Amino acid sequence: MRKDENIGMENINYSSYDVTDLTSLEKLEPVRIRPGMYIGSTGSKGLHHCIWEILDNAIDEITNGFGDRASVILNKDKSVTIIDNGRGVPTGIHPVKKKSGVEMVYTELHTGGKFDNKNYKTSGGLHGVGAAVVNALSKWMEVEVHQNGKIYRQRFEYAYDKQLKKVMPGTPVTKLEQVGETNETGTRVTFMPDNDVFTTTEFKYEIIDERLQELAFQNKGITLIFIDRRKDEPITKEYYSQRGLLDFIDYLNESKTVLHPEPILFDGQKEINGLSMYGEVCIQFTDSTTEYIASYVNNIPTTEAGTHEAGFKTGMTRAFKEWARKLNVIKEKDKEFEGDDLREGMTAIVRIKISNPMFEGQTKTKLGNNEAYTMMNELCYIKFSQWIEDNKDTAVNIMNNAVDAAARREKIKKISDAEKKKIGKGTAPLAGKIAVCTIKNPEIDEFIIVEGDSAGGSAKQARDRRFQTIMPSKGKIMNTEKQKLENVLASEELKIFNTAVGTGVLDNYSEKDLKYHKIIIMSDADVDGYHIRTLWMTYIYRYMRSIISNGHLFIALPPLYKVYKETKKELIEKYAYSDDDLESVKKEVGKGALIQRYKGLGEMNPEQLWETTLNPSTRTLQQVTIEDAAKAEKMISLLMGDVVEPRKNYMYRYAEF
Repeated sequence: MRKDENIGMENINYSSYDVTDLTSLEKLEPVRIRPGMYIGSTGSKGLHHCIWEILDNAIDEITNGFGDRASVILNKDKSVTIIDNGRGVPTGIHPVKKKSGVEMVYTELHTGGKFDNKNYKTSGGLHGVGAAVVNALSKWMEVEVHQNGKIYRQRFEYAYDKQLKKVMPGTPVTKLEQVGETNETGTRVTFMPDNDVFTTTEFKYEIIDERLQELAFQNKGITLIFIDRRKDEPITKEYYSQRGLLDFIDYLNESKTVLHPEPILFDGQKEINGLSMYGEVCIQFTDSTTEYIASYVNNIPTTEAGTHEAGFKTGMTRAFKEWARKLNVIKEKDKEFEGDDLREGMTAIVRIKISNPMFEGQTKTKLGNNEAYTMMNELCYIKFSQWIEDNKDTAVNIMNNAVDAAARREKIKKISDAEKKKIGKGTAPLAGKIAVCTIKNPEIDEFIIVEGDSAGGSAKQARDRRFQTIMPSKGKIMNTEKQKLENVLASEELKIFNTAVGTGVLDNYSEKDLKYHKIIIMSDADVDGYHIRTLWMTYIYRYMRSIISNGHLFIALPPLYKVYKETKKELIEKYAYSDDDLESVKKEVGKGALIQRYKGLGEMNPEQLWETTLNPSTRTLQQVTIEDAAKAEKMISLLMGDVVEPRKNYMYRYAEF
C-alpha cells in the first residue's frame, strides 16, 4: 500500500473483528442511511421520485379498473398531497402482524398487494417498498383512507420509537383512527420531504406538469389533476386524453415536420411463461436527423430502455429489410441498411404492460424480462409487415431514406477514420486551441467552455491550472438540431471539443474514455449567453447524451452584480447572482453600497472571475439533468427546430426566461 492510500484509515483496528462489530439496521433505517439505493439520488431527481412512487400506486389502482381520477397537490408548507379514487389501502388488522394494512404498507418494506397478481394484473410500483420509502425520507406523513363508508387517518413522523428506544424514520405517532364518514373511496397521502435528507425540497412545476401529461397520454380516458397552492393564486390544471398515444405523438412532434400525416399505431397481447403482456407502439417519421424513442413499462418511463425496446427494434428492422427486398428497393447484391439507418428521424412510443416486470434497480429505468423481448419482436415484425403491405408508397419512402442514411453513415465513417488518423499523426493538436490542465485524473478534472475570446483569456489566467481546462468558444456554434450529421462532424470547433473530451459521439460514445467528469458551460447572463448555452446543450444532448444522463454537464452561474463599499479599514465586495439576491446583498454590505452591473464575463478581471465563477469553494454550478426524456426531446426540438409557431407560443408564455 502506498503512503497516500492510507489516508482516512488510521483508526481502523485490524486485529479485532467479531460479531460485536456487525450492525443490524431496523425497520426503515436502511432507507434513511442509503436513500440513493431506493430513489436514485437525494437531489431534485430523487425528490420528485417520491411523488412518482405514491402516484404510481394511484395509477396502478386506476389501470387495474379501480377508479378513474388522481390528483397531485403542492401545498404552501412545501408538503405534497396525492389523492386517488381507488379502493383505498386496506384498513383491516392483519391476522399475524396484528397491525392495520395502512401501518404495514407505510412502515414495512416489501409489503403490498402486487406480488401474486391477484389484485393487480400489472403495476408500476413493483417492489412494495415505494410507500414506505417515501415515509422514511419524510419529516412526517399523513395517510387518509376512504373505505366502507368511513374515513380513516394515521400519522407518521421521524420521531422517537418507544419500542426501540431511539428516533426512527416513519414512526407511527397515532393509531389508525376513524375520523369521519364518506360516500367515496380512495387514498389521500400527504408527506413533507425531509430537508436533512434532500439537497433541495423545492418541487418544480414543469417536471410534474410534464409527467402528468405523459401519464394522461398513456392512460386514455382517465383524469389527472395538478394543483399548485404555493403562491397566493393557486394554479389548477387538468389532463385528459381521448386518443392516447396518437395525442402523445402529436405532442412530441409538434415542432417537427412529419413525413407522413397518419402515425403507425398497433397493439397486441400474449402470454409467455405465465407472464401476461400487452404491447402498444406508435411511430411517425420526421425530417429530423436523429431518432427518439420514449419507452415505458406499466406507465414507468424506462430511460435506459430494456428488453421491450430491443424487441421493438429487432422486429421492426426485420420487417422493413424483408420488404425492402420484396419491393426491389434493395437489389440482390446491394448492401442492406441497418436498424440505425431505418430509425433516422423516427419518433416512437413503445409501451408494454406486464404482470411481473423485472427491473434493474428500484428506480425502474431498465426492463430485464426476456419474455418482453420475444413478445415485442414478434408483435412488431407481424404488425409492421402488415402495415408495409397496406401502405407501400409511404413504406418505400421510409426505406429509401434508410438507404440514403446508410450511405451517409459510410461517408461519416470515412470522415471519422480520417480524423482519427490525423490525431494519431499529431496533425490535429489541441495546443493553442484549449488550455489543458496538468493533472490527468478524470474524476477531478474540469473542462470549461467559456463564451468569447476576452472571457476565455481571463479564464485561462484565473483558472487552477492543475485541474481546470479552458476552451474559449468563438461566438455561437452551429445549431446542430438543424444540421445533417456530416456537417456537424465537419465543424472545426466541435472537432476540438470532441477530441478534448475523448468519448466519441452517438453509437461510438464510450464513457470509459471520458477525460473530464465535469464539463461546464460558462456564458454571459444575457440573451446571447443563454443562446450559446442552449446550442452547446443541444449538441451534447443529441450526440453525447450520456454526458448529461451520467451527471457530467454543468452550467456556471456568473454574478449579475458586484456590490461594494470602501471604508477606511477595508474594501467590502459581495456578489449578487440574481435580481432577487440584490436587495439582501445590499443589506449585507450596508449603507453607502455601490452597485456594478456586469454585462458579461469579459468585464471581470481574473481575480474576480476566479472568486465568483471558477473557484469550487465559492462558485455556483447548476447540474444539467434529464429529469424527463420526453420533455427534453420536445424542448430541444421546440427551441432549436424549424417550426416557428410552437416556439413563438412558448416564448410568449415564458417571456421572463
